[in-house]
Amino acid sequence: MKKTISFLSLFLISIITFAQQTYMFESENLTLKTEANGTLDLLWNTFNGKYRYFVKTEDNTLIELKNTKGDNKKYKEEYKQVLSDLTLMDASKTKLTTYSLKNFINQYNAAKDENYIVNNDAAKLKLRLGVFGGLTNNPFVKNPNFISNKDNETVPFFGAELEVAANKPSRHSGFLNMRYSTSSDDFDYAAFQLALGYRFKIINTSKFSIYAQTKFATLTSSKTNSTIQDPNDASNVIIIENSGTSFDVPFIFGIGTDVKLGNGYLTFVYDSLFALLIDNEDQFPLDFALGYKFNL
Repeated sequence: MKKTISFLSLFLISIITFAQQTYMFESENLTLKTEANGTLDLLWNTFNGKYRYFVKTEDNTLIELKNTKGDNKKYKEEYKQVLSDLTLMDASKTKLTTYSLKNFINQYNAAKDENYIVNNDAAKLKLRLGVFGGLTNNPFVKNPNFISNKDNETVPFFGAELEVAANKPSRHSGFLNMRYSTSSDDFDYAAFQLALGYRFKIINTSKFSIYAQTKFATLTSSKTNSTIQDPNDASNVIIIENSGTSFDVPFIFGIGTDVKLGNGYLTFVYDSLFALLIDNEDQFPLDFALGYKFNL
């Protein structure tokens, strides 16, 4: 057992050492990650929040890929000329990003060595399916039975959501959200809504995240019943039913958090804080949802 553990430990250390090594470059000791390994190696890392990229030739010469600004404040794109000189390939469309540089180096290495294995680990998508329920006072809807100084009554809602993000760690994700809000005696309004949205994770770890979100497009099917007194008979109440479907680009903003729990995430969202393109009808926003997201 001890031999097995020792072997595994040495194996893991060797993998880490191979993937990340320290190099001497112009009097700097740089710890660099290996992104592609072949006739040309692609190395990179971040330093003080900035990406730096290098290529290593077969004679172990390390060359930095730079993109500095000139006196006219335009980027010089020196890295493109370096890549062209090293490979005799057109690098004019190559960007100074890990994905683009790796594709270029992979193409060159594959052309030089027919046994070269292209490790294309482009970002794949991961999906999360969520279910949730909560309370809302429909802050962007005017109550036809509104009484002065009285807020909309808070009603339950429930729904489901499909969230899409890159398989690699990313602060960005998109989502398709569907929810149904129920009606009440005081506010006889019910609605089914589909919304497309975007999230930016302000804090993003494997176990916990806090994010801001916006619903930038909504399709809402609603029904509202309003009551008025019969002008000919004060004891008679007339119920007027209004229903319809509308498409809006409201940019509704909210905040939320996901906490790792089991094979998914416990999620809490305070939605409908404000919107850029629709009014809140003088309602203080109350829109809370608690749910669970499953990894698909």
